[in-house]
Formats: sequence, structure tokens, C-alpha cells
Amino acid sequence: MIKPKLYITRKVPEEIVEPFREYFSISMWQYEEEPVPRDILLKEVVDAHSILCMLSERVDKEVFSVGRSLQVVANLAVGYDNIDLEAASEAGVIVTNTPGVLTESTADLGFSLLLATARRIVEANQYIKEDKWKNWSPYLLAGTDVYNKTIGIVGMGRIGEAIARRAKGFGMEILYHNRSRKVEAEDRVGATYVEFHTLLEKADFVISVVPATPETNGMFTNEAFRKMKDSAVFINISRGSVVNEKALLEALESEQIAAAGLDVFAEEPIRANHPLLNKSNVICLPHIGSASMETRTKMLQLCLENITGVLQGTGPITEVPH
Repeated sequence: MIKPKLYITRKVPEEIVEPFREYFSISMWQYEEEPVPRDILLKEVVDAHSILCMLSERVDKEVFSVGRSLQVVANLAVGYDNIDLEAASEAGVIVTNTPGVLTESTADLGFSLLLATARRIVEANQYIKEDKWKNWSPYLLAGTDVYNKTIGIVGMGRIGEAIARRAKGFGMEILYHNRSRKVEAEDRVGATYVEFHTLLEKADFVISVVPATPETNGMFTNEAFRKMKDSAVFINISRGSVVNEKALLEALESEQIAAAGLDVFAEEPIRANHPLLNKSNVICLPHIGSASMETRTKMLQLCLENITGVLQGTGPITEVPH
């Protein structure tokens, strides 16, 4: 019996893949940190029945037209803006993602970024490494308190609620904005629903956890940053596309806001000459929101289980509706 082919677009640990070789003929790109070239991706999908892909891969109409045997695309992420859902639907291909398993890790990273930005942790570490610490002084690298402040969470999904739980532990007032109210979440974490402009005006920390959609594209504009307090800290762990980076840079340079912590960018990866990297009051991370060993392993396992479910007829666990 010929096994259906699974193509994995990045090198992943063999011990995770090995149990699934019983069911699939598995082909894998040979590098962990380098994305698969487009021409190789198109060549591999010609006879593939399934793809396990990363956010770096554009899975579009061309891929589906070449991969006529494709039945399922499993995306190693919660977001799926790298996949053309309309083209997938037309081709009769199921798309899956990895919600749930990365919630707590991403919330940890988001709140860590908030704390590090508020207390200037990275800047202070660099200060010592550059041998600038000559004397102690009362306001040396003084940041801002987090305890008892107001956090504004934009997007109250799983990750937004997990961040709210952490904020509750810091005695923070929790405001949130979402496209619809989450009354049950309000009860669980003591959050208050407000309009977007109200959140911007009142929050000491504004954290973006919204998905990338046409509605959220570029939602953090010049006007949005102007509404924030001049002491406000902006954190983005959602998608770079939700922020007008030029507007953010202007807000930082004009001191409309105090600082920013960013795990995502409009174009990734960013290069060392990116203007936001030159700002001492900005912390930039290389899109590592869910990057813990435990969580990345769970994400890969969920992708493989989704693929197994589709190809064996039991159905996917976490299908993206389209």
C-alpha cells in the first residue's frame, strides 16, 4: 500500500515526526532556520497529499493548482494570513491551525515584553555590557511601574484573556476592546469592555493581540498613537500588519508615547538598519511569541494529528473555517 505523502517545509525534530512515518511518506526541507525556496516548495507539492507549513510560506492559488493531490494544509501558527483560504476552498483543501496550545506561552512572552519595556531591562543590560555603569544614581535607567496601572488589551481571544489573568496578578485595572463583548471573560478576569478610543486614552499599557484581518490592518495609526498618554507603553504580539510602523516611529520620536515592545513587524525578518532598532526605548524580538520547547512541540504534534485526521477520514481537530 502506497503511503500518502506529507511535505514539511522546515526541518523539525525527528523524534516528533518518527511516530507518523508509519502512516505517511514524509519529505522535509533540510534546514531549520532557512525557509524553503519557492521553486522547491512547488516541486514538492506536485505529488503531496498534505503540507505542514510555517508562516514564512505563501500557500496560494499557484500552490493549490500545482498540488492537485493536496487534501490538507496544516499551518504551524494560530494565524493563517499566509494561506489563501479562498483558493484552498476552491481546491477542496482543508486548512488547519494551532490554537489553544500556544496561548499561555504567548501570553508569557507578551507580559514579559511589557515588563521588560516598562523597566528598561534590555537597555540596562546593555548599559553594563558597554561598561557605562560608573556610579549609582537615584534615577539611573528609571522606568515605570506596572503594578496598579491600567492595561488596555486590544483583542480578547484566548491570548488576550491569558494576558488579563497575568495583569490581574499585578493589581492592574483591565480594559479591553474586541469586535464583540466577551461577558464571560469579563467575569472571569474582571475586565471592562470599552470603545477603542477610550482604551487608548486611559491605558498605561496598550497591548495588541488582534488577528490579521482587513478590519485590523493598520489600525494603530497616527491618530491612535495621538490618543495615548505620553507615558504609555505600546506592546504588539499580534501581527505587524496591524501597526502603521511609520506612525509608531513618529509617535516615539515626538514623545507622544514613552516606549514600545514589539515581537512582530510589517515585514519579517527585519534587518539591523530598521529604524525602530535604533530607538533606545524600543525592544524588538524576532517573532518568538510561542517559542518555548514545550509549546513548539505541542504545535507540531497538533499539526501532525490534524493531517492524520484528514487523511485517515476521522477529520481535523482544529480546522480553519473557510
